[in-house]
Amino acid sequence: MFTLPQKDFSAPTTCLGPACMQDLGSSHGDDLEGECSRKLDQKLPELPGVGDSAMFSPDTSYLSSRGRMIKWFWDSAEEGYRTYHMDEYDENKNPSGIINLGVSENKLCFDLLSWRLSQSDMQRVEPSLLQYADWRGHLFLREEVAKFLSFYCKSPAPLRPENVVVLNGGASLFSALATVLCEAGEAFLIPTPYYGAITQHVCLYGNVRLACVYLDSEVTGLDTRPFQLTVEKLEMALREAHSEGVKVKGLILINPQNPLGDIYSPEELQEYLVFAKRHKLHVIVDEVYMLSVFEESVGYCSVLSLERLPDPQRTHVMWATSKDFGMSGLRFGTLYTENQDVATAVASLCRYHGLSGLVQYQMAQLLRDRDWINQVYLPENHARLKAAHTYVSEELRALGIPFLSRGAGFFIWVDLRKYLPKATFEEEMLLWRRFLDNKVLLSFGKAFECKEPGWFRFVFSDQAHRLCLGMQRVRQVLAGKSQVAEDPPPSQSQEPSDQCR
Repeated sequence: MFTLPQKDFSAPTTCLGPACMQDLGSSHGDDLEGECSRKLDQKLPELPGVGDSAMFSPDTSYLSSRGRMIKWFWDSAEEGYRTYHMDEYDENKNPSGIINLGVSENKLCFDLLSWRLSQSDMQRVEPSLLQYADWRGHLFLREEVAKFLSFYCKSPAPLRPENVVVLNGGASLFSALATVLCEAGEAFLIPTPYYGAITQHVCLYGNVRLACVYLDSEVTGLDTRPFQLTVEKLEMALREAHSEGVKVKGLILINPQNPLGDIYSPEELQEYLVFAKRHKLHVIVDEVYMLSVFEESVGYCSVLSLERLPDPQRTHVMWATSKDFGMSGLRFGTLYTENQDVATAVASLCRYHGLSGLVQYQMAQLLRDRDWINQVYLPENHARLKAAHTYVSEELRALGIPFLSRGAGFFIWVDLRKYLPKATFEEEMLLWRRFLDNKVLLSFGKAFECKEPGWFRFVFSDQAHRLCLGMQRVRQVLAGKSQVAEDPPPSQSQEPSDQCR
């Protein structure tokens, strides 16, 4: 069993290099990531915007068409998450319960966070915190967010508080941006595989579609990598959407990427932004994992670090504390945009997605404590993430299972195609159910709109005893299944060369 590095954190003590880590082994919600259980035989119904109410079950007649669509999402997307919550593993109370390796949460640093959040400077109540405030967020918080992002995103000039809006999490940010940027039935381009809950975030309020830019695992040369996004693929997806009569209003990028852990280089980011400007597309850049790059050799570049944005009025950057600070239950997210019309429109929706004044005060205190963040939290968080990642990587190598991992995020993109009798999503779902029956929850590739059946996301950011038990159960499932399919073609299973990205 591996041991996570631990230190005494009763009191505080006083970017990262190039080269991505791409490991294919020796042979090759927000919190709603229970979307991993999306039913394969259900597709989003085709409707003006999203769905045809006639396709929903008749027992939902009490609901509006929008209500039926929302219920359909819940019923079809969260079976695994609901099953897990009815049978959660507990070392003492329910040792035979389900181990959760499917939801992307950082459960490694509760000791650090509980200490910091319980300090006396976090406890303050005054009238202004209990009253209505600027819907963009209290000025003192927006000032701290601007300073925080300026420092950690390495922006060439100080970011401005008037360009900041704070909401209760990344899901609300996606929902608000989709609503204010798109008409019903319009679409965002999004590279696949992608964090599947974004479908819910943009559809449920804004009635906005996603036009997938399908990527695959094939490695075609020394300068390519699995699931690589290129401008050519963006152009192709845009043409296809237009040919189907779908108007595309924007592009969604996740950097570091979920579920791949991929990190876009400055050159790649510039190419994607120039493409978007050429077609007058908004770009939403989700950087929610930007401080969760734990490999020192991996270089990370925020879009806010670029010297000049090709189209600043259409570039909108998201960040939240849910991942980098392991606070998915606290619900804090922020938007940075130079477009004041967009900022004002999103802020008006904060009437429904705002934060309490007490939480805003705590977040400002946390973000301004640069000494604790830099000297205590980030070094220890990265060390624990790396130890857990190393353990799962070694387990996968020992099993001869191919995987992709690039030293960022909480997950490893794992290739289990050889365990599918047939290369179908039905077989992928059956394998997922075998894992769940054996009391381990994973996320399968179809939940991320992966075009190739057999890819799974393994979340490793958990305590050692749960992680070890989870991998033991994974081994039991795979050991009970003889290899019944051929290995992937060599071009898809070879280890790609390391590149500076």
